[in-house]
Amino acid sequence: MDLLALQEPIVQAPLSGGVSTPALAAAVSQAGGLGFLASGYKAPAGVKDDLRQLRSLTAEPYGLNIFVQQSVPAPAAALSAYASALRPEAQRYQVDLGEPRFDDDNFAEKVELAVGERVPVVSFTFGCPAADVVARLHEAGCDVWVTVTNPSEAVQAQQSGVDALVVQGFEAGGHRGYFTDGPDADDLGLLVAIRLIAGSVGLPLVAAGGVADGQSVAAVLCAGAVAAQVGSAFMLAPEAATSAPHRAALAAPGSTRLTRAFSGRQARGIVNRFMREHGDDAPAAYPQVHHLTTPIRAAARQAGDPDALNLWAGQAHTLAQAAPAGEIVRSLGAQARVAAQQASRRLGPQR
Repeated sequence: MDLLALQEPIVQAPLSGGVSTPALAAAVSQAGGLGFLASGYKAPAGVKDDLRQLRSLTAEPYGLNIFVQQSVPAPAAALSAYASALRPEAQRYQVDLGEPRFDDDNFAEKVELAVGERVPVVSFTFGCPAADVVARLHEAGCDVWVTVTNPSEAVQAQQSGVDALVVQGFEAGGHRGYFTDGPDADDLGLLVAIRLIAGSVGLPLVAAGGVADGQSVAAVLCAGAVAAQVGSAFMLAPEAATSAPHRAALAAPGSTRLTRAFSGRQARGIVNRFMREHGDDAPAAYPQVHHLTTPIRAAARQAGDPDALNLWAGQAHTLAQAAPAGEIVRSLGAQARVAAQQASRRLGPQR
């Protein structure tokens, strides 16, 4: 897919975990951007239903995101200790803790689904698919993108034959896209990441992280990206399935922080009680911790209680507007054009 052919240089973040809907992706694509569906945490049959619903709403290109789960030894003692620490939370919400198990989120089945459905763009997060997987998707006519956070990951992805990179800065909401989520992970801000990665590979770059208005869209385009991936800015749209307590938190002033408390993997969300009380104790064990806390989060969501929810949000979440997704796309594009023109006038002709 030619990203430069997009009417608006806006890519919707996949927004895994319940926010993503076919209606949201379709609205973004219809408005000239590129909408995305999330497959994370969903059964393949449900993803297939979402794809068919999306295609009933638009004939425009769209994308599908797939997780690359890497099996690493879970720290059994730390997991057991964290489960013990969470039992009062389970009692508070009158649920049992989930089973802290590893699974690969049906990776192979979802790749086969993307191949069979000939999805225009397939993106991968948390790692890079093997070259043979990339080749199989290419044979089906799919473009392949990978989320990267540093130049080393970008080089690895380019060697696998992918078509474009989503460059995720430290500012981004939700899970960090590190290939290896360890204590030595390099956390780069978005502009630094774009410039370093642009000097390391020759692939088109889509910039993600703290991009929530047209001025920031213009900034990442000037930095070398060909499009901006926007997440938090779409979460107040009526087409998004954002829960009521999450919507309220996004619209209010509130700081964000990286935490493992909800899933065992570093993710940025709005600070709440659960994060404050459990962030220091959560082990690096994904998706085991995700499964462990799922019943608590589901009960809190049902009760409308934001204190035990993963309120994923980027650092610029207060810039989000409650407006239809198509209107947001067009507004971001218009604002970006004005900002670029202003910058051009400020620079003026060379003296």
